[in-house]
Amino acid sequence: MNTTNVEEEKTKLKTGYTTGSCATAASKAALLSIINQKKIEKINILLPKRSNIQIPINLCEFESDKAKCIVIKNGGDDPDVTHGAEIVVDLSFTKKINEIEIDGGEGVGIVTKLGLGLEINKPAINPVPKKMIIENLREVGKGILLEKGIRIVISVPKGKELGPKTDNPRLGIINGISILGTSGIVIPFSTAAYAASIRQNLDVVIAAENDTVVLTTGGRSEDFAKKIIDLPEHCFVQIGDFSGYAIQQCGRKNINKTYVVGFIGKLAKMAAGVKQTHVKGSKVDMGFLAELAQKCNANESIIQEIKKANTARHVSEIIQENKIEGFFDLICSETYKHMRKHSEKKVPIDVILFDFEGNILARKSEQ
Repeated sequence: MNTTNVEEEKTKLKTGYTTGSCATAASKAALLSIINQKKIEKINILLPKRSNIQIPINLCEFESDKAKCIVIKNGGDDPDVTHGAEIVVDLSFTKKINEIEIDGGEGVGIVTKLGLGLEINKPAINPVPKKMIIENLREVGKGILLEKGIRIVISVPKGKELGPKTDNPRLGIINGISILGTSGIVIPFSTAAYAASIRQNLDVVIAAENDTVVLTTGGRSEDFAKKIIDLPEHCFVQIGDFSGYAIQQCGRKNINKTYVVGFIGKLAKMAAGVKQTHVKGSKVDMGFLAELAQKCNANESIIQEIKKANTARHVSEIIQENKIEGFFDLICSETYKHMRKHSEKKVPIDVILFDFEGNILARKSEQ
């Protein structure tokens, strides 16, 4: 993964903060509002990498022994479904001296599958945010914790409707979103976050004792794949543009069989050996597609037409109109060759190329 690109993007785009940072800020503000008996409007929190970030508090209500604070999730310039969501923390005291309990309320998802490093039937609050909350509360609540315990309940009022727009349902997290974050901040166009979600999805597959995955380039190709491949929901992994990374992880995690499924645009890039197929990062190489057509005995005028084509879909139409035999098979076999190489030859692969109606144009698997 190219870290310099991530660094460049970080300078150009606004960073945001994770749901974990929001929950930490709301928790710390709630405790300080009780201690100082005054409203907190913004708060500094300590992040896992020992830096600080200041987060505004949208609402702060307190009494002598309990408080409620709300932070509005800010994803910065990252395309994030939780951007703008309210992260609510209710803080109260318990009789368990020096203990900090953290629980999930409405809109925080419940874990139903193994492989996430979280307890089954418990809220989807990841270990790093829990640690951040505890560390930040201990910093300001030393005196209180000598006499009592603290209970935090995190809720996300819109979490139930946001959950299905995330990867949570396939990972077995139901009825809400997760409280996430490893660094506390969101790097725009979050390469690291996407890579982490692919690894997490594969871990769920392994924990469920499945050994076959279907790597799809997006929602439509996944829907078509589900019609012909009978596997549990969690075995379908949307890899977006991270084809090379995803197949490498399948090899490292000892996945037994991998389907690679997509349309002409992404597969044409994979066939050309592009590991990260993001539309801005790599255009479809029309020269490469023209060479494939030449190998299939296309005449010179068709080859020139392909070179001038606007999109891979356009090339697909030219091939079909002119009945060029074997072109789509070549796309699949070249994709197969590169994906096998990226997997370090560890994973048996079955490449399926769909047309836009869900018909199989070509397929290539182990001989």
